[in-house]
Amino acid sequence: MLAAAEDGSQRASVAEVGGPERGGGGLDGEDRDEGFEEEEDDGYEFDDAEEAMQCVEMAERSTAPAAAAAVAQDYEALAARKRKALAEEEPAREEGSKRQRQDELSEVEAATMFDQLMEGFGLRRKRRSKDGKKRGRKKGTRNKCNPEVIKKLGDATLLFTENKFKEAIPILHEIVRIAPNLSNSYYLLGSIYNETGELDKAINFLMLAAYVSPKDASLWKKLIPLARKKEDAPLARHCILKAMRADPEDIELKYVCADMYCKLRDYQKAADVYEQIVRIHPANIVVRKVAAKMYRDCGQIDKAITLLEDYVNTRTTNIDWSVLDLLISLYLRNNALSEALKQIEKAHLLLGSQHKLPVQLQAKEVICYAYLGDMKYAENFLQDVHLEPSKDNSDMIKELGSTFENMRQYNYAVKFYLMIDDDSSCVKVAQCYMVLGEKRKAIPYFYKALQSMKTSVDIRVTLSSLLVEEGKPDEAVTLLSPPEKSELQSCNTQGQQKPWWCDGKVKMQLANIYYNLGKLEDFVDTIFLPILETLNIEYANRKVKPMKKLPNTVLHERAKVLGEQCPGSVFHGLRPIASPAELQKAKRAKKLIEKRAASNEDLKSDDSRRTKQVPPLPGLLTNPENHQLVLNLCRTLALLQRYWEALQIINRTLKLGNDAALSDENKEQLRSLGAPKSFSRAGCLFQLLASEKQNSEARKIAYRAPDPSHGFKYVRYVVQQHPYSLSAWNSYYKVTSRIEDGFSRHFKYILRTREEKPDCVPPIIISGHRFTAISQHQSAARDYLEAYKLEPENPLINLCVGTALINLALGFRLQNKNQCIVQAFAFLFRYLRLCGNSQEALYNIARAYHHVGLNTLAAIYYEKALAIEEKDHPIPKLPYEADSSAQQDLRPGYCDVRREAAFNLHLIYKKSGATDLARRILKTYCTV
Repeated sequence: MLAAAEDGSQRASVAEVGGPERGGGGLDGEDRDEGFEEEEDDGYEFDDAEEAMQCVEMAERSTAPAAAAAVAQDYEALAARKRKALAEEEPAREEGSKRQRQDELSEVEAATMFDQLMEGFGLRRKRRSKDGKKRGRKKGTRNKCNPEVIKKLGDATLLFTENKFKEAIPILHEIVRIAPNLSNSYYLLGSIYNETGELDKAINFLMLAAYVSPKDASLWKKLIPLARKKEDAPLARHCILKAMRADPEDIELKYVCADMYCKLRDYQKAADVYEQIVRIHPANIVVRKVAAKMYRDCGQIDKAITLLEDYVNTRTTNIDWSVLDLLISLYLRNNALSEALKQIEKAHLLLGSQHKLPVQLQAKEVICYAYLGDMKYAENFLQDVHLEPSKDNSDMIKELGSTFENMRQYNYAVKFYLMIDDDSSCVKVAQCYMVLGEKRKAIPYFYKALQSMKTSVDIRVTLSSLLVEEGKPDEAVTLLSPPEKSELQSCNTQGQQKPWWCDGKVKMQLANIYYNLGKLEDFVDTIFLPILETLNIEYANRKVKPMKKLPNTVLHERAKVLGEQCPGSVFHGLRPIASPAELQKAKRAKKLIEKRAASNEDLKSDDSRRTKQVPPLPGLLTNPENHQLVLNLCRTLALLQRYWEALQIINRTLKLGNDAALSDENKEQLRSLGAPKSFSRAGCLFQLLASEKQNSEARKIAYRAPDPSHGFKYVRYVVQQHPYSLSAWNSYYKVTSRIEDGFSRHFKYILRTREEKPDCVPPIIISGHRFTAISQHQSAARDYLEAYKLEPENPLINLCVGTALINLALGFRLQNKNQCIVQAFAFLFRYLRLCGNSQEALYNIARAYHHVGLNTLAAIYYEKALAIEEKDHPIPKLPYEADSSAQQDLRPGYCDVRREAAFNLHLIYKKSGATDLARRILKTYCTV
C-alpha cells in the first residue's frame, strides 16, 4: 500500500501549522514558476503514464483481499529494508548512550521511507532548486494544457453531471495516460466513486489528487468529511493539517482542527490553534476565553494570563467582565493576590463610584480580601447581594463556600452554602456543622439531601452515626434497614448496580448498632453472611496467581491504538492518535501478537484464568477498626451456641492472617500473648479469643462444634502457647478424644511436641492412652514409665503404669507373667498410698485383683471400699465449662462407688456359690 506517512512538517507542533506558504497548485494549468525554491514541497508526480495507470488500477482493485494483502506485503518488505539500511548506516554511538529502537523511525526517516514507497508505485517528489537563481519561463507566459486533455476532461465532467459514471471512467483513464500529473482526473474519479457509495475508492483517488496538487486546500477539505464518515481519526487529522498548510488563513479549518484536538483531550494543541485564531482576529473574545481555558486545563496558567492580559490592558471602556472574571480567577489560582486586586481596582475606576461591580467580580473581591484576613467584604456581600437562582450564580456561590471551607472559616462557608437551594449544598452545610461540633443542626440537612440522593451510602452511614450519638438508635436502624419491597431487587444482581442496603458499609454500620443495642440475633443475621462470603472470596483470591504473560485480550486491546489496516485503502501508515507511551505499548503488543501467532502459542488458559473478585466487605482484614466486628461476631455466635458457624469464621480468619499488615501495636500485643510468628493480624482476632478472659468461649466453640477436627486447630494453638498448662492439655485431650483414631495431625503433633519438649508430661500420658486404646500395652507401659521418671509422685501416672503392666501380663507374648503382675501391684499400692487409702483407690485395687483372677483379695478390697462412704464433691471443670448446667442434673451420690463395688462383689459371691450373700449385697447397695 502507498504509505502516506506523516513527514516531519506534518508532525510538527500545531503552532507551526499556520506558517507561511505559497498558493495552491491549480487544476486547470495556472501559472507555475518552474525551479523556484519554495518553503514547502511541491507534492508528487508520476514519471510516465504507465506508472500512473498502475497506481489507478491498484486504487480500483484495492478492495479485494488478495490485492490488499499483496500490497501490504510490499509495504512491510520495503519498511523492513529501510530499517535495515538505517541500522547499517547509523554511526557508532558513545558507550552508554541509549540506542534507538529498531521498530521506531524518526520523522526524517519516516519521510524518506515515504518517498521510496511513493517512488515504488511511480510517484516521485518534486525536488526544489538548490540555488537561489530563478529559472523557467518569463513572467506573463502560461503553461497551457493539451487541448485534447481539456476536451476529454470536459466530456468526462459532463457525463459525471448526467450520472453516467460507467461512460466517464474510461475517459478519465485515458486522461491519466495522457496527463498523469493532472489532479482533475483523479478528483473526478474520486467524486464518481463517492457518488456510487464506494468510500474506500473515493478516498484513494482524492488522496492521489491531493498529493499531486498538495497546495489545493479544497482537495484536502473534500477528504475531511469522508475520513470522518469512515471513522478514520488519523486520516481526518492528516487531511486537516494538510488543508491548513495549503490555506493558512482559513479560519474555519482552524476551528475544525481545534475542535478535533478538544475531542482528543489534547488541550495544549487545541489552545495553540485557538491562539492562532486570536492572532488573526484579536477582537474575538469568545475564542480568546476558550484558548485561556484550554491553557488552564493543561496547566499553563502563565500563558492563559498573558493571553487575557493582552486584551484587558488595552481596553479602557466597554470591557468584557467575563474576561476580567476569568483573569482574576487565574490570578487567584496562581496565588497572585496583588495582581487580582489591581484588576479589581481598575474595574472600580472604570465603573465609577455610582455603580457597583458585577456580582462575579464582587465575589472575587470577597475571596481576595478573605485571603488577606479581612472578612468585612464577605459580611457586606452576604447582607447586600440577593441573587436569582441560576447555574452561574450557583457556581459562583459554591466557589465562595468552597474557598471559605478550605480556609477553615466554616461559619462563613455555611452562610454561603445556605444561599443555594440544592442537594449538594445541603451536604456541604451538614458537613460544616459537623466540623463546628453542632451535629444536631447537621441532621436535618442530611435528611434533606437524602430525599433526592436516596442511593447515597456515605450520607446514610454518616447520618446514622449522628442519630446514634444523639440517642436515636431505632431511627438509625430504620434509616439503614432495607425498604419493605427490597426483595424485588437482590444483592446478587448481575450486571446491575447493587442496591444501597447491600453495600458493605451499610451492613457493618447496621450490625454495630444491633450489637450495641443487644439485639444479638439481628446482629448475626445482618453481618454473618457478608463476613463469611468476604473471607471465602479473600481466601480464593489468594490462589489467583499473577499472570507471567499478558493475555491475548490485553495485547489486542493495546494494539487497537495503532488502528486496523483497511483492505480497501491504498494509503495507510498514518500516525495513530495517541501519546508516545501508548504508541510504544501498542507496538510492543503488536510484535508479541505476531510472535505468538508465528509460534502457534496457545494462551487460552491465560485468557480464561480467573481474576480476583471483589468481596462484599472490602478491607475487612486490612482495616484495624473492623477486627473488633469480627471478634464480636465470634463471641455472639458462641453465646447463641452456633458453634459451627463460629468455627467457620475463626478458621477462615486464621488462614487469611498472613495477608494483613501488622502495626507495631499489634506486633507487641502478639508478643505479649506469646503468639508464634506465623500468625498475623487476622490471627490476632483468634488469639484474643484465647486470652485469659475469652478462652472459655473459644474452647467451648472448639469442643461443642459438630466436627471436632475443626476445633483441633484451636486447642492445638492453646497448648502451643501454654505447653505446661494442665488445663490447656485437658481441653486438647477432650477435643481429640472425640476424633477418630485415624486423625494423623493429632499424632504428628504429639510426637513433635515430645521431641521439642521432652520434659512435658501431658503429651507423654496422651500418647500412652492412645496405645492403650489400640491394645498396644507394651508401648503404653513404655510411655507411662517415661512419664513416671519425670513425676514419680503423680497418682494418675502410677495407676496408668499399674494397669498397663497388668494388661501386658495377661497377654500371650510375655513369658514371666508373675513378675510383671507383682510389678504392676507395686505401682498400684504406691498409687493407693499417694491417694490416702481413698474409696476410689481401694476400688481400683479390688478391680485389679478381680481382673487377674485373685478373687479372695478382690473381695477384701471391695469390702473395704463398701465400708467407706464418699461425699459428693464438685466435679472439676475446665474454664469454658464454668457456666455449664450439664452437671446440675446429677443425682446425689455421683462420687460414691459403693454401687459399683457391691455389684462386682456380688459377682464373686455368686461365682463361689454364696447366692444368699450375693443377694443381700445387691439388696443393700444396689436397690433404688
